[in-house]
Amino acid sequence: MIFSVVTPSFNNSEYLKSCLASVADQGVTVQHIVQDGGSNDGTLDWLLGDRRVEAHVESDRGMYDAINRGFKRATGEILAHLNCDEQYLPGALQAVRDYFASHPTIDILFGDTVVVDLNGNYLFHRKTQVPLKWHTRLCPLSTLTCTTFYRRSIIEKHNLFFDDSYKYIGDSDWMNRALNANLEMAILRRFTSIFAHTGSNLSLEAAAVEERIARLREEPAWLKTLRPAVLLFHRMRRLYGGVYAQKPFSYSIYKLKNPKRRLTHHAAKPTARWKW
Repeated sequence: MIFSVVTPSFNNSEYLKSCLASVADQGVTVQHIVQDGGSNDGTLDWLLGDRRVEAHVESDRGMYDAINRGFKRATGEILAHLNCDEQYLPGALQAVRDYFASHPTIDILFGDTVVVDLNGNYLFHRKTQVPLKWHTRLCPLSTLTCTTFYRRSIIEKHNLFFDDSYKYIGDSDWMNRALNANLEMAILRRFTSIFAHTGSNLSLEAAAVEERIARLREEPAWLKTLRPAVLLFHRMRRLYGGVYAQKPFSYSIYKLKNPKRRLTHHAAKPTARWKW
């Protein structure tokens, strides 16, 4: 089972080195496609000679267009996209491969995420549940793309490319369409990925909030009145699903200052509280 991982890139040279390393040491067959929009920060000085990846440098219309271009070049059975400031944890893709192999009806698989600061220190974690239609329509997306994996067949069958008219919330739109297609989704209850809280993440920008609000305005008034109830149900579902509980654990990542060797960190007091 071959993976195709797409990484959209533009002027993120230092983060990208760690990202690439985390994919290359997974112990599975991976086609790692880097779609670079024409970086001028020194990325291309080393990326084009990196044999671990299939690099393509061309102008694009933003992150979602870059991902779509990568998907069209993908040959693997399982697809994912991993941003420059994200990483896979050791053994993640092996576990994903084994799950898909033993569950042939599952189309989309979600893992759990460790959120870290610029130095790789633990901030909090995010355990995933299969998303619900109404919550996904009314609230910020409850899943993270760095822990989302799917069969390439669903992209082709349901035309599940990203809508690149969005600049920030294309992943929410994608998930809405996947839910409407009634695809089979499941949870792999293990930490598969690292999400770096850099302070400049796209989802934090004011324009992202505006795009999210504009999208919400398109929903019918009767559905918007249900938003408080939907949000409460989502939180109670997470509580009773046990996703807020977590024992101390360790994780091993590549750091900006040392992208050639994984270093281990320990989360002594894990918290599921999302804090920016």
